Amino acid sequence: MARNSLPGLPVASGVRRVYDRNMEWRSGRRSQNVDDRRGVRITRGLAGGGLGTIVLVLVALYLGVDPSTIMNVLPIGGDTSVEQSAEPRPAAENELADFVSVVLADTEETWGEIFRAGGRPYEAPTLVLFTDAVDSACGMAGAATGPFYCPPDRKLYLDLSFFGDLDRRFGAPGDFAQAYVVAHEVGHHVQNLLGIEGKVREARARADEREANRLSVLLELQADCFAGVWGNHAQRARSLLEPGDLEEALRAATAIGDDRIQRQTRGRVVPDSFTHGTSEQRVRWFRRGFESGEISRCDSFSAREI
Repeated sequence: MARNSLPGLPVASGVRRVYDRNMEWRSGRRSQNVDDRRGVRITRGLAGGGLGTIVLVLVALYLGVDPSTIMNVLPIGGDTSVEQSAEPRPAAENELADFVSVVLADTEETWGEIFRAGGRPYEAPTLVLFTDAVDSACGMAGAATGPFYCPPDRKLYLDLSFFGDLDRRFGAPGDFAQAYVVAHEVGHHVQNLLGIEGKVREARARADEREANRLSVLLELQADCFAGVWGNHAQRARSLLEPGDLEEALRAATAIGDDRIQRQTRGRVVPDSFTHGTSEQRVRWFRRGFESGEISRCDSFSAREI
């Protein structure tokens, strides 16, 4: 299954520092939808050899999951091993985990209000915090994948070390930059609930590589716009932003544009291979959502210019 994600950055260990949080963030409600798997190490195998393979393929077909997803991520033979580290997590990392829980709770408030206004309930996603690697309904993923949303299990996945990379390598520190990352992945969840993600996934399966990449870009830009919609509502309802916060989010959007990442990692830019949009596009679509606060302004698929 394809993941909806922010592009992964070179992984750095740990979290360098705790940013100053304003009191609104510190005093905010914590989400009950956080699955903390930090420190868990998973080694996967198929017990029973060929029989185990057959069983898992049948289960995958029953659940509507592509069997190749399982075959590609699980080696034949051996047992499943799950190890929990006994070492306590660093205080800075624990504060960061607490912070993203507050952000997630705030997205629940915002999207709950928006969905109720539209006459339907909002089903909140689960945020899975992990270290180094994690198992999801979309397969195994490492920290280098970057934060991602998995549509089949409706969960967001985040290794907190991503924020250290965002700061050190791409110069996008700050609490609202981090909040933007969470809000972007929640934006993918909103797309899933609205049926947009499924339609795009089906269209990408029928398209050639260039068109599939174009559709991926449109999906990502809409998620950026939805993140902006959240920021608009959070600010109007709860005055969460301080001076400079918006600029932090815009720096983060700029930092993870396809053109900037390709230029830094490859030395050249290949537009046809873009999957998330340019820095300028990501900033513009986030601003579009932030300034309007309206979902209707986030239809990247019908826009004359992206």
